[in-house]
Amino acid sequence: MNYKYVLFFFPILACFSVKAQIETKEIFHYIFPEFTSGVVLMKDGTKNQALLNYNAATEEMTFDQKGQKLAFTDLTLNQLDTVFIQDRKFVLLDNKKFAELIHQDGYKLFVQYKCRVIPPGKPAPYGGTSQTSSATSYSSWIGDGRIYQLKLPDDFKVNSTVVYWLDNGAGLKSFSSMGQLKKFYGKQKVIYNQYTKEHKVDFKDRESIADLVYYMETNPQ
Repeated sequence: MNYKYVLFFFPILACFSVKAQIETKEIFHYIFPEFTSGVVLMKDGTKNQALLNYNAATEEMTFDQKGQKLAFTDLTLNQLDTVFIQDRKFVLLDNKKFAELIHQDGYKLFVQYKCRVIPPGKPAPYGGTSQTSSATSYSSWIGDGRIYQLKLPDDFKVNSTVVYWLDNGAGLKSFSSMGQLKKFYGKQKVIYNQYTKEHKVDFKDRESIADLVYYMETNPQ
């Protein structure tokens, strides 16, 4: 079932998906626990206020319009510059995916949020569960728009991941693990090892990674 519609959103025509709402517990696949007042800056300088959130499962910026959860689509994204939510800044990388800008002095560091939603599988023989039915369930949630609701049922699971993007003048590069980050700073192996030995670095903690990258970028060998 297709839930795409068209209406005027901001100064341009946009498409969106109607999101069904059902009773759920607090299992989130959004960056913020609630839709939060923010500002959408367009390329022509127009600023629009809206209740905003980011859906890490579908990797879409979404907004709340009178209780409906709606997603930005290409027609809007093509004319969009920046999204501000609270004191955080989100931009489009390669005009495709949103990422949060977490450092921009001397170099730019972005974090892209992703997650995989795993619905419960149906019981299978010998006490197992069917992964096929789980995948089918997920497809149905995508198809009918329920994946856009703010909270998921308590029998769902959310596996979150992050990808960091760094632009330090040598082009935009990404890393999705500590091993890839260490390889990126291969010529600074000594100070990298020293920092990670003295500091606990959590890859999913954006501030932790930002501190490490700052140290590496400001202490070249």
